[in-house]
Amino acid sequence: MDRIDRELLALLLRDGRATYQELGRQVRLSANTVAERVRRLQAAGVVQGYRAELNLEAFGRGMQMVSDIRLGERVDRKAFESQLAGVPQVIGAMRLTGDYDFQLRLACTDAREFEAVIDRLKAELGVRELRSRLVLHEVSLGLDRILEP
Repeated sequence: MDRIDRELLALLLRDGRATYQELGRQVRLSANTVAERVRRLQAAGVVQGYRAELNLEAFGRGMQMVSDIRLGERVDRKAFESQLAGVPQVIGAMRLTGDYDFQLRLACTDAREFEAVIDRLKAELGVRELRSRLVLHEVSLGLDRILEP
């Protein structure tokens, strides 16, 4: 991966819908050359996809929490992971090392919905312990920082 590939990746991180022509203008290459480079980055698995960023408040889900959870001793991790898909308030999950098994990112409408999600995680998904914090705001640092040589 050379400097131009890194520049293209930084531009795609800022605007994944940019055309090859727009990208080419910014890195001083033809649209065809840019298209070839982007396809190569996709084929290599460097670019894994393009996503829209949604405003959760527009869906009435402006209350976000981060919850560290510990599963019960007999809870199968893979079964737990597959069951998370059935809990729409869970918008992200990471398996962890250390004192807790997972960290969940939740988006709820209000405290009552959050309480219901906690009850469901414990009753149906085998969560033994849960420690949550309210997200006040997120600081976006941008992945383009890792592209610097």
